[in-house]
Amino acid sequence: VVGRSCGVATQRQGGGQRPPELALPLSPAPGHSTALPWLPPRSSQLLSGHSTPAQPTPHLPSACGGPTRVTLGEERAWRSHRSNAGGHTCLPRRTAGAGSLTPGGERGGNNAGHTVVVDGKEYDFHLLPSGIINTKAVSFIGNGVVIHLPGLFEEAEKNEKKGLKDWEKRLIISDRAHLVFDFHQAVDGLQEVQRQAQEGKNIGTTKKGIGPTYSSKAARTGLRICDLLSDFDEFSSRFKNLAHQHQSMFPTLEIDIEGQLKRLKGFAERIRPMVRDGVYFMYEALHGPPKKILVEGANAALLDIDFGTYPFVTSSNCTVGGVCTGLGIPPQNIGDVYGVVKAYTTRVGIGAFPTEQINEIGDLLQTRGHEWGVTTGRKRRCGWLDLMILRYAHMVNGFTALALTKLDILDVLGEIKVGISYKLNGKRIPYFPANQEMLQKVEVEYETLPGWKADTTGARRWEDLPPQAQNYIRFVENHVGVAVKWVGVGKSRESMIQLF
Repeated sequence: VVGRSCGVATQRQGGGQRPPELALPLSPAPGHSTALPWLPPRSSQLLSGHSTPAQPTPHLPSACGGPTRVTLGEERAWRSHRSNAGGHTCLPRRTAGAGSLTPGGERGGNNAGHTVVVDGKEYDFHLLPSGIINTKAVSFIGNGVVIHLPGLFEEAEKNEKKGLKDWEKRLIISDRAHLVFDFHQAVDGLQEVQRQAQEGKNIGTTKKGIGPTYSSKAARTGLRICDLLSDFDEFSSRFKNLAHQHQSMFPTLEIDIEGQLKRLKGFAERIRPMVRDGVYFMYEALHGPPKKILVEGANAALLDIDFGTYPFVTSSNCTVGGVCTGLGIPPQNIGDVYGVVKAYTTRVGIGAFPTEQINEIGDLLQTRGHEWGVTTGRKRRCGWLDLMILRYAHMVNGFTALALTKLDILDVLGEIKVGISYKLNGKRIPYFPANQEMLQKVEVEYETLPGWKADTTGARRWEDLPPQAQNYIRFVENHVGVAVKWVGVGKSRESMIQLF
């Protein structure tokens, strides 16, 4: 089952715990030590491609359910799922097989984008779970996602032209998911104009209506999928009230109420076969015949509404807690949590960025990494890898292992800097500042490592990597206290090294 949740990917396998010898301490080595930890063994098969034969399984108490493994976009904690080159996500080829569920969403909406490369074809996903391309997996959009139905079908049609087939037969949508309306998107743009006029700055929203929709949800005036598919007269009445509320707040807002209702009624019939009670669906997935469950989140840790660089964040929880609230999964069913991080740091839009390089290094990373936002097309700001951010993301999410992607982008550099600590007013601080003004004032302490000046895109084993590249990976492990399980060296699914 593949599901969209908040910013995490999880996988449930038929029981079993991570071997104790794979555990790393939370704290990095003291000072600037470059001592290299052991290379993790490669025998563990956390993402095995073999499925367990389906057998009748009695309903069990929730405490007996198998673990769900979570994969979080923690890349530099600002943008992460776009893991490999050019904002591409390259999960292991055998992530989901027969008997697999891929909940592609638990939080967010079509404000975030993933590009997945399969057999040389690039597929762009925003609302659809990226696992929808796997014909043996069921994809699920959870209750925490906010869905713009026109955007969903437009996205599906674009990917159909690239070869996506029969997606509607493999997609399940939670009946509790909230709806994004066209006027939410219009209000999103108007609010940015207001912020610019009043404060001289904006948040850098994607104008996809995500913030206004979550505002409606919090105000208890939002409308959900179940409302659309129930009594349409009642839905229409509530839709009109909601539209009028927004028009009262934004007098220039024009809404074609009848036109939008007619369109929504048409979409209702198209999605009706895909809609399920999401809570019951996930419970059955967890406690029925054994399945692998991989949860795909949106955005990244430092865009989390609570733990991100507020106010320059998204409107939902992109950290591991969003899996529980965005899919209806109990905490005890979350097993391994995987953090996805680029080998350097990127950010879209404004906000503090301590390791940003506004120079030829930043330009090189942006160009070689094809760092443009999948949703907005905006250039991503680029800088050195910031281990303070990665450690902070680990504190919040508790990573079992990391996927370090886009290592190949660093191939041409003679030396590589890594941010290892912050100083504020001349004193080293052990925490990641919550206040934006403080974060903008920090002085980054760097460790300079030798580059490898060699092409890594053909590497498929640890031994294929240059010694300096191996040392870079081990340096990250040592300072974060989490083992690197995957290394990405290109944008295709084959361009991935699994270490254990």
